[in-house]
Amino acid sequence: MLIDRYNRVHDYLRLSLTDNCNFRCFYCMPEEDYAFSPREALMQAGEIEQIAQTFVRLGVKKIRLTGGEPLIRKDAGVIIRSLSRLPVQLALTTNGVRLHDFAATFKEARLGSVNISLDTLQAEKFQMITRRDSFRRVMDNISLMLDDGVHVKINVVVMAGLNDNELLDFVAWTKDTPVHVRFIEFMPFAGNRWTSNKVFTWQQILERISEGYSFLPLKVDAHETAKAYIVPGHAGTFSVISTMSAPFCSSCNRIRLTADGKLKNCLFARGETDILSALRNGGDIEALIKQNIAAKALELGGQLNKDFETLNGDEVLNRSMIAIGG
Repeated sequence: MLIDRYNRVHDYLRLSLTDNCNFRCFYCMPEEDYAFSPREALMQAGEIEQIAQTFVRLGVKKIRLTGGEPLIRKDAGVIIRSLSRLPVQLALTTNGVRLHDFAATFKEARLGSVNISLDTLQAEKFQMITRRDSFRRVMDNISLMLDDGVHVKINVVVMAGLNDNELLDFVAWTKDTPVHVRFIEFMPFAGNRWTSNKVFTWQQILERISEGYSFLPLKVDAHETAKAYIVPGHAGTFSVISTMSAPFCSSCNRIRLTADGKLKNCLFARGETDILSALRNGGDIEALIKQNIAAKALELGGQLNKDFETLNGDEVLNRSMIAIGG
């Protein structure tokens, strides 16, 4: 098993397939001319399978494919099918725009859960945030996934003054549609112009939703990052990921592998371990993985504090979100 010095077991790997994306969301990838990693610097399909097998031997039970946008990789289908043969729960995080191209692959791979990033239910605002005119396609693909029996979570990064006025609209969507909306507090990454006054907190989110709905808390898994709720009678649910206002580090079981094969033991960790180079050079990647996890900081990568209102986002040493993997 992968256990850190605080006795946390890590059995959930978030594996990025690419740092490229067909959207340009400012909080994730600020610049239109972002320099993507060259193909040879990325983990290749066979390398991904080999590294994933190693993590499974070390106790990983769930793998989530992320990006960038994972489905723009030409061999994404090959990777999904190969990983589906491992004894893990396989999931995917995507912007949703290419889901229709992979519906058959998902069925073959028995992929039962998809997280779709969608920060607004307004077409014009969607285009402003993503810099792409793809709102209708994403909404149609959400319906397609639901029709195919896929468990659909909707990831909404909530930012004060941008989309906090849509919280009630998202909850209203869950009345007749079995989507599970996850409101995510705005987090600091390199280049995303984070400031504390843009954070709309867990408490503020619940206060806003209570203006229109009564809701009940739901019991969640011990390692779940989201605090979940349901409006009685609704087909879907909503939850809040309170990274900034109420961190959940004590129960964290997640590790991240970037598209270029660097292992991060925390989303906010400064340091990384180069797994891919070690693999290509015949090194002992099991030992490197164990060393990386053992060195994990107690909270928030060891560089953020719980009082986020005093945090200077420019002083956070990290990659951009798209380079880390969602």
